[in-house]
Amino acid sequence: MLHTIETINSAVNNFIWGIPAMVCIIGVGLYLSIRTHFLQIRKFPYAIRTTIGRMFHKRNASEGAITPFQAVCTALAATVGTGNIAGVAGAIAIGGPGSVFWMWVSAVLGMCTKFSEVTLAVYYREKNADGDLVGGPMYYIKNGLGRRFLWLAYLFAGFGVLTVFGTGNATQVNTITTAVNSALINFHVITQEQTSITNLAIGTIITVLIALILLGGIKRIGQVTEKLVPFMALLYIVLALGIVVLNWHVVPGVFVSIFEGAFSPSAVTGGVIGSMFLSMKKGVSRGIFSNEAGLGTGSIAHACADTGKPVKQGMFGIFEVFTDTILICTLTALVILCSPITIPYGQAAGAELTIQGFTSVYGNWVSIFTALAMCCFAFSTILGWGLYGARCIEFLFSSKVTKPFMVVYSFVAILGATADLGLMWSIADTFNGLMAIPNLIALFLLSGKVVQLVKDYFSGNEYASF
Repeated sequence: MLHTIETINSAVNNFIWGIPAMVCIIGVGLYLSIRTHFLQIRKFPYAIRTTIGRMFHKRNASEGAITPFQAVCTALAATVGTGNIAGVAGAIAIGGPGSVFWMWVSAVLGMCTKFSEVTLAVYYREKNADGDLVGGPMYYIKNGLGRRFLWLAYLFAGFGVLTVFGTGNATQVNTITTAVNSALINFHVITQEQTSITNLAIGTIITVLIALILLGGIKRIGQVTEKLVPFMALLYIVLALGIVVLNWHVVPGVFVSIFEGAFSPSAVTGGVIGSMFLSMKKGVSRGIFSNEAGLGTGSIAHACADTGKPVKQGMFGIFEVFTDTILICTLTALVILCSPITIPYGQAAGAELTIQGFTSVYGNWVSIFTALAMCCFAFSTILGWGLYGARCIEFLFSSKVTKPFMVVYSFVAILGATADLGLMWSIADTFNGLMAIPNLIALFLLSGKVVQLVKDYFSGNEYASF
């Protein structure tokens, strides 16, 4: 039975994350970019000024909402995760250095896609029975496209609920236990035989922490993520930049290999990887999986922001993709390509390749910091996806089921810490990709509304103040 499920899931997964997904997500991103006259490039300086400027404006959000900065931190909490560490390593190993170039291409188009998602989410959001702001793809489908397309909204929410337990929780907890066990074993605190006890303890602790934060509501989630996300991102960026600086003499050659490998991977990998399409596929899919542009999930967090300007909040979508993919994913790539390690081209690789890059330069002691960074990345992802799942199940039923859902979601952490998650990871990955289908249809159909909102905003007086 399990073999049958695995076979069916593998076929669906290869289709969802293969050529169809790339064509649709890149195609919608390009379509939105053309219709907005490449707003993500034209208004990029304004987006950076607006987002970074508002980060330092300390203010309290109204009841049932969070500040714009807390909203972007919650969204980044879900996107800046283990995919930035393990996913980039896997893309380089299978697709070569050139996959990084195609990751950049998908990010540039993804900036406009995510801008559109956030803008629509804020514009079409509602207040629920508890007085909280709620929004996201299911709401802009419902309120923007009308009853004829309501089935698409339910489809998105259904896939969302099925995704969060695997992608958002169990697999992330599994990453935390792996990172902690690796550090403890390296320093001879525990042995390999004792990891099962450690895993159960870690899973229990994480369960309690998740429940305490998520049951505290949207405000507590925002308060935690606004502190955790800047800390974890800064820690990782400093460590990665240190490797780039210490190996500055190889940096020019690394960028040459990235650009050359994008179109001629065999020349860079010694003939191991000969397909330009493979390099493109790995780079694009990794970029999409990392920044979630096209999946629509991040807009659920942004819809909670205490703001009356959808386009202005949409600028955070541009900033989010830039931070996640152009900055953090690129730094991960440079850690791997600049450090003196042998990259196993043509073979599957994950977080261990990135960790090797760090330890080869700093020594084994840095495994403590890489473990800490991975734990922060994974835990923040759990919180972000917890909010997404709660909003999806609330849309399907009512706000009354939100707290029971969060309790169940919290206990999944124990499963993630102690069980073999091979099939669960694969199934969650499939549902994650399926979420993109109703969202992309909605973005295409509502593109005219995005254009109208952009024109109205930049022609009005509100544009002058940020």
